[in-house]
Amino acid sequence: MTKTLEKIDLPLLWRGKVRDVYDLGDHLLLVATDRISAFDFVLPTLVPDKGIVLNEISEFWFKKLSHVIANHLITTDVNRYPANVKPYRQQFARRSMLVQKTEKLPVECIVRGYLAGSGWKEYQKAQSICGVPLPKGLLESERLPEPIFTPTTKEEGGKHDENITFEEFAARLGQPLAETVRAKSLELYKAARDEAETKGIILADTKFEFGMVGGQPILIDEALTPDSSRFWDAKIYQKGRSQDSFDKQFVRDYLEEIKWAKEPPVPPLPPLIVEKTRAKYIDAFERLTGTTFKSPS
Repeated sequence: MTKTLEKIDLPLLWRGKVRDVYDLGDHLLLVATDRISAFDFVLPTLVPDKGIVLNEISEFWFKKLSHVIANHLITTDVNRYPANVKPYRQQFARRSMLVQKTEKLPVECIVRGYLAGSGWKEYQKAQSICGVPLPKGLLESERLPEPIFTPTTKEEGGKHDENITFEEFAARLGQPLAETVRAKSLELYKAARDEAETKGIILADTKFEFGMVGGQPILIDEALTPDSSRFWDAKIYQKGRSQDSFDKQFVRDYLEEIKWAKEPPVPPLPPLIVEKTRAKYIDAFERLTGTTFKSPS
């Protein structure tokens, strides 16, 4: 089990809720830890193997979707990492990737194929999401006539990302780049949705991030993981209600059940919740990739 990776003697560029990013000069090293967050707080309890699952699912999708758009992945083979990283090969194995440096776009690209989460809440009030009008009478979790692009800001320092219209999105990026990123986001979603459906999984919505290399956008960060996407089991899907997701819903439900005030101190998770959450992530990995997960622990 890992490993918050607190004692690595490499230049730490950024520490997120789950990922640590190290600056290796010409490249970056992205490391997925076993940390888990809920309601914008990092919990004190780790979920064993979660970082490996996230890293290997991203690797699967980066390779599967490279025909749609280039991405920042160079390698996940620790033996090919720069010399100053090799002392940490055992800690980084299977939970890290060497990637290209890019100029990160200051937005998040959300694609929704089903009406869920904050999109469902907004639809009930305005019959639209991020300025995109939708038909009347749609039910919670219903498949949309066509996937829609609903971007958000990319806020730092723990601030909440804010929904924006495509016009606001284009004002931030410029119209030609905004149109390209929207088109590629929709193409990525549709390709991943169709692939997931062959595995009995519904991809309800997902988040993409892009960076610029040589004047062109490429896909960066993570790709279509349970942390960045809403996956549902097609066998038990039923529109008109909320769905069980392949993610940290057990954690959220537990924190709601104990009536945590969503402010420090952050409570630890009991072993049963940790194990159920770990099992969900592994189930998503095995069904999406078609391979059996092998824990190093």
